[in-house]
Amino acid sequence: MDRMLFTAMSGANQALEQQAVVANNLANIVTPGFRAQLVEMQSSPVAGEGLPTRVSVAANGVGVDWSEGPIVHTDRALDVALGANVMLAVQAGNGQEAYTRRGDLQVDGTGAMTVGGRPVIGDGGPISVPLGSEVTLGSDGTISVRELGMEPRGLSPVGKLKLVSAPPGTLQAGTDGLFRSANAQPLPADDSLRVAPGALEGSNVSPTNAMVAMIDNSRRYDMQMKAISTADENAKRANSLLSLQG
Repeated sequence: MDRMLFTAMSGANQALEQQAVVANNLANIVTPGFRAQLVEMQSSPVAGEGLPTRVSVAANGVGVDWSEGPIVHTDRALDVALGANVMLAVQAGNGQEAYTRRGDLQVDGTGAMTVGGRPVIGDGGPISVPLGSEVTLGSDGTISVRELGMEPRGLSPVGKLKLVSAPPGTLQAGTDGLFRSANAQPLPADDSLRVAPGALEGSNVSPTNAMVAMIDNSRRYDMQMKAISTADENAKRANSLLSLQG
């Protein structure tokens, strides 16, 4: 009886974990460059006294759907769509270098260039531009500005986006939505990489598939809870029969 309860409990917990990931994917449908997350599960033997006859389902990390999202032309000067296997370097909350596919760049009140609220990293560290200047991005990631009073064609380069090559599987997804190298060391910049200014890559999350997955997870959770309820009822009936026989 306990084996049935353990199996159902493990399945219900796995369904809840999958539901949380699907909900996060749905919440990021409109996030530029977002990559859908996938739950990786594995069997995990339960250690304890007696024979090792119990096995649970345990999360083995979060995988990533590396398929590309749709490209939308925005004609916004600070929008860039990254090419295949290209990542943009940013500064994570702990100060270390991390990577993102997001390309909706912003300039905050101090002149710092950010994306998703995180500083964008260039050749010499976090990038900043003069306040009030007109910013232009080149296809190679070069950042040029035209300050007030300059000639219409007087652009001055102030930095360059750090673009790195990261084929699928070479980076690990973090809980903060950023990617990092397997050894947590910064990747080298690749000057041959290109971006498409005035465009954005959308999220690769399919709303239809995500909703279907959410319904499926809900049904599987209900099924596991019903199995737990059935096991409990069977145990009560067995105890009742034993009491009558006694």
